[in-house]
Amino acid sequence: MKNEAYKHRVIDEIVVQYLTAFGAVCIEGPKWCGKTWTSRYHCNSEYLVGNPDNNFQNRRLAEMSPSLILPGTAPRMIDEWQEVPPIWDAIRYEVDKRGTKGQFILTGSSTPKVKGILHSGAGRIGRLRMHTMSLYETGRSSGQVSLKALCDGILTPTFTGEVDLNILIDSIIRGGWPGNQELPLKEAALLPLEYMNAVVEDEVHRIDGVQRDKHKVMLLLRSLARNETTTVSNKLLKNDVKGVDDEDIDIGTITIYLDIFNRLFLTENQEPFSSNIRSSVRVKQAEKRHFTDPSLACALLRATPEKLIGDLDTLGFLFEALCERDLRIYAESFGAKLYHYQDYANREIDAVVELENGDWCAFEVKLGANKIDEAAESLKKIRDKITADGGKPPRICCVICGLTNAAYQRDDGVYVVPLTALKN
Repeated sequence: MKNEAYKHRVIDEIVVQYLTAFGAVCIEGPKWCGKTWTSRYHCNSEYLVGNPDNNFQNRRLAEMSPSLILPGTAPRMIDEWQEVPPIWDAIRYEVDKRGTKGQFILTGSSTPKVKGILHSGAGRIGRLRMHTMSLYETGRSSGQVSLKALCDGILTPTFTGEVDLNILIDSIIRGGWPGNQELPLKEAALLPLEYMNAVVEDEVHRIDGVQRDKHKVMLLLRSLARNETTTVSNKLLKNDVKGVDDEDIDIGTITIYLDIFNRLFLTENQEPFSSNIRSSVRVKQAEKRHFTDPSLACALLRATPEKLIGDLDTLGFLFEALCERDLRIYAESFGAKLYHYQDYANREIDAVVELENGDWCAFEVKLGANKIDEAAESLKKIRDKITADGGKPPRICCVICGLTNAAYQRDDGVYVVPLTALKN
């Protein structure tokens, strides 16, 4: 079902690999990130559970007997399977019965309750997380520098061209939504705004059928936007809502709502890193807060290009979110994972990429080139402290910069790479 208009995604090679290794592949991620298009590109037949034709006949048929929807040329795509959770067990059973790989591709934009699913699918169904598009996928990064090669200490110094701040702001506001790339920015900004409205008005209720306080849902979302790219705790989120919006929300409610946002793939936090450092430095275990795409925080903050240029602190946080979204996408393509580092001496590393062999790489994110020296010094101090305490130092240290025109290695060994030159 190849489509010439399809824009290739970083995840494509992983989908092919998983279809070779598993009987079925489940591609999960936020709505509108391109799951259906990517799955359709890799499948040979499809079944759309959410098709509204004939009074949602497809869904009713799946509910009546999930096994009836499975026949078709493999790989067969089952889109939005989570609308009928028993489909999962039907797929697992069919995979066992056929005994061959690459039979099905499932897509899902929320995580259903465990109730109604009898088997995890372990060994039969491989799970993949899909993200919105990186700058390389949208064509806004030249791809002159490979993250995988960089993590191996391989970088050919090169001029990458001048970067326009307005282009970075545009990329943050419009986000990585595939259907949003060709629109004028004013219209493109409407999509993430309506995305958040849909979450509040419909998706939060649909995920478990429980009516929630829409006003409090929105208050918490706005607080998360104000605290994007920070390690703020649930208690501080509560205080933020009280201090800024003059409203109150209890900790228990915050915990429930955050779990719902996670199940809707609305948020994707950066876990803390410490496992392979093994030094005596005490490391904090707080997650760094992120929406699945920085455009969602922009929508909640009502951020415009003019507002962001007038508020460089907020722009800096959102640029960091953009970088860490892309680093996550690139890292996952070669089996690496993204973390952050923060210890009790308030030393921080914006992004840590842990490789499959246990080595790790340290990245600082800076919008302006005037901050490169400061970022490099910070990385070196943390590296030296970890080493002195008997820990495992990073394989490389690198500054990811917004407004620099070259990729190179400094005399002190720290790499500098523009975000707009990075790829997987």
